[in-house]
Amino acid sequence: MFESTSPKVSRSLLWTALVLGGAIAAYVVFTGVTSRNSDAAHLKQRSQAQAVMTVAVISPAPANATPTLDLPGRIEAFAKAPIYARISGYLKSWKADIGTPVKAGQLLAEIDTPDLDQQILQAKAELASTQANAALSENTAKRWQSLLATNFVSSQAVEEKLGDYKAKLATVAASQANVNRIEALKNFSRIVSPFDGVVTARNTDVGALINAGGSAGSELFVVSDIKRLRLYVNLPQTYVAQIQKGAVAKFTVPETPGKTFMAKVLSMSQAITAGSGSMLVQLSAENPGGTLLPGGFANVSFELPGVSAGMNVPPSALIFTKTGLRVATVSADNKVVLKTVVIGRDYGNKVELSSGLDATDRVIESPPDGISDGDTVKVAVAEPKKP
Repeated sequence: MFESTSPKVSRSLLWTALVLGGAIAAYVVFTGVTSRNSDAAHLKQRSQAQAVMTVAVISPAPANATPTLDLPGRIEAFAKAPIYARISGYLKSWKADIGTPVKAGQLLAEIDTPDLDQQILQAKAELASTQANAALSENTAKRWQSLLATNFVSSQAVEEKLGDYKAKLATVAASQANVNRIEALKNFSRIVSPFDGVVTARNTDVGALINAGGSAGSELFVVSDIKRLRLYVNLPQTYVAQIQKGAVAKFTVPETPGKTFMAKVLSMSQAITAGSGSMLVQLSAENPGGTLLPGGFANVSFELPGVSAGMNVPPSALIFTKTGLRVATVSADNKVVLKTVVIGRDYGNKVELSSGLDATDRVIESPPDGISDGDTVKVAVAEPKKP
């Protein structure tokens, strides 16, 4: 009885083991396949996420309501006189050094002129000789006129004596004029200031040989009026119509940082320089305290009324393409939108765009190479920052 039931039990256990093993194998296979599919999906999703460019965006800053134009300028004295020697000689003495305030007519130097002194003596001697000859000719003419009444001399002879006397008078006048000329030259041995100002250069010293003339670099002194200054600026042709005579400008100088001075447009050259494409503008500025120095550099700022304010962006946001200048912006659905813009002014650290951009635009600060319209991007910052 026991031998007949044993094979049935063994066969049942075998089938149970086989079914259980198959289930386990199926579970293992199913788990492996599912895990592999999940990993592939994650890898694909990660690859797609990495394929989307991450960009930083900024909000364009509005430009000033009244734009300004900053230009370099050159400061010059309102009146500047290089003083040359009118006569030759040796410098006897000088009375004013550089930086000395002087008044009009004040003595600056004296020149010793021994040659000219001798010429004056010679001219005076010639004048005395001509005066003596004229006096003798006058007496002779009077005597001959008295003899004419007695018919002792002819009328022609009397007229000849009178003509000789007039010629002698003309010689006297010429000699006197020569004396006056040389004495006038002698007055130039005293070098005086032509106006109130400051001695800004002294290029001579005691005992130096002085040659008459006005060649470049041979001036003895330079006197400048620095109570009022001239300011010269080269105005680009683009802004010529916006700057008029009488306009007021602000300017600063390096030696007084933080201090602003005022200047007024005096005149404009009314011509464009071909080399620079600009017009020379002359301004005047008061300098009662002598703070401003002639010959120095100034940074001049003009206000430009009537010019619409644009938007400021950093230079790194600009994209230069063959179709023109563009700026990459990000739309609400994180799509790239390229906008064509026009530069108004370049400040170096920022660029003012006169058109093409709105204040609500999200501008990509540094757009990657190859970015184009419609590309999907990821914004790196939640709050746009201003440049």
